[in-house]
Amino acid sequence: MAAKIHSSEDARKLARKRLPWMVFDYIDGAAGAETGAARNRAAFDNLELRPRILRDVSDRSLSVPLWGKPTKAPYGISPMGMCNLSGPGADMMLARLAARENVPLGVSTVASTAMEPLIEEAEGNAWFQLYFSGDGIGTFKLVERAKAAGYETIVLTVDVAEVGRRPRELRHGFTMPFKIGPKQFIDFALHPRWSLTSLFAGKPQMANFLMDGYDFDRTESRAKADWDTLTRLRDMWPGKLVVKGVLDTEDSIALKAAGVDAIQVSSHGSRQLDSAPAPILELAKIRDAVGPDYPLFYDTGLRSGEDVVKAYAQGANFTFLGRVLQFAIAASGEEGLQELWNVLKNETSITLAQIGKRSLIENDTANR
Repeated sequence: MAAKIHSSEDARKLARKRLPWMVFDYIDGAAGAETGAARNRAAFDNLELRPRILRDVSDRSLSVPLWGKPTKAPYGISPMGMCNLSGPGADMMLARLAARENVPLGVSTVASTAMEPLIEEAEGNAWFQLYFSGDGIGTFKLVERAKAAGYETIVLTVDVAEVGRRPRELRHGFTMPFKIGPKQFIDFALHPRWSLTSLFAGKPQMANFLMDGYDFDRTESRAKADWDTLTRLRDMWPGKLVVKGVLDTEDSIALKAAGVDAIQVSSHGSRQLDSAPAPILELAKIRDAVGPDYPLFYDTGLRSGEDVVKAYAQGANFTFLGRVLQFAIAASGEEGLQELWNVLKNETSITLAQIGKRSLIENDTANR
């Protein structure tokens, strides 16, 4: 009988047992000494929610409006590279979940399934995440391809001028494209359940670059991207444009002025700059800077329903979950993914009841 998942930490512990060390540390790891991840976790823990009493909260809703359409959950799915490492077909599991919950699936530039089948499986609930790379020629080809595939939202990730040093990845020799040497072979042999299912399904690859004329080097510098790059993208993209990886108020004000439709406050899951400020604390500052009506999204470090409520209390209009979903897939496949999703929804709903709210979009300054 499969172990039950009662929290995101349950999913993480199960994933740690079942995944090869190299794969687990790729998903779980952060930049440098990982003090940035710890600092953001501490910031979440230090934020308090004020209980309120004798309010009728019997009828609660987790739906929030996103681009004018209601969602079934207050969080979507962050773009994550090489998700099929967590389990065969993980990308498609996430796409089906997005379709059921009417929330956006972030489709990574380096996804292990191509952008076209993912938006189809997600029934249109998919946003394409874009990395600028090299001289930008390949980058803008991907934009045109996303447009042709029916994507209506592009998420430009701007916090990876250079790929951050993640020692846990480096120690295990993790690379993209995926390579198997003697060290990795031993690791896989010690985790036969993952190896037999995952490798039988085929070595995970960066699927958006299997088509002729497309190429991507994960280690290539992305440092040439500048404000002119953003202007060019804004001019050529007719749909919604989100800029992800923002932690500075001045940058946020400039992005709003440049015609960006929304900002995603994020530190890339603490995977880029170990000394970056805690994103959950910067969220409130950025909300004050851009005003009450400008769309702000949040990801990084969300581990529970209480975390989700705290992000909304700090000024988010929508939130995104990341690695915890991969842990759930590694733990129990698609069933585990749905199980954790439901746990987090239940935690969020219970938290709302405790603080006297019926939804996440009520006007209430008591918990900010």
